Amino acid sequence: MIDVKVDRGEALELHEQVAAEVRRAIAEGEARPGERLPPARDLAAVLGVNTNTVLRALRLLRDEGLLDFRRGRGITVASTSERGAVILKARELVEFARSQGYRREELLRIIEKLA
Repeated sequence: MIDVKVDRGEALELHEQVAAEVRRAIAEGEARPGERLPPARDLAAVLGVNTNTVLRALRLLRDEGLLDFRRGRGITVASTSERGAVILKARELVEFARSQGYRREELLRIIEKLA
């Protein structure tokens, strides 16, 4: 099992702490691409938090591209933290562009010009 800890005295929300700890475990090689994570219920029990808190953290990491959810196979590490960081920055760019009034096609043209 990967080594994750939460600090209830910290200002960061519990699900964000769990996500950060799993991100760290992936970055440090404790959890490698293709490796299955323990069930959310088990992680919650070890951490002393609600299962929904762990599931919220795991969904966040899935959205970043770090984890893969497969029915019947559980949750596996999908990629390295570097790829997850790129996906996170891309998501931030899309949100920022939308807030500035850019449509998808316009943003794609800008990226293509820069690439």
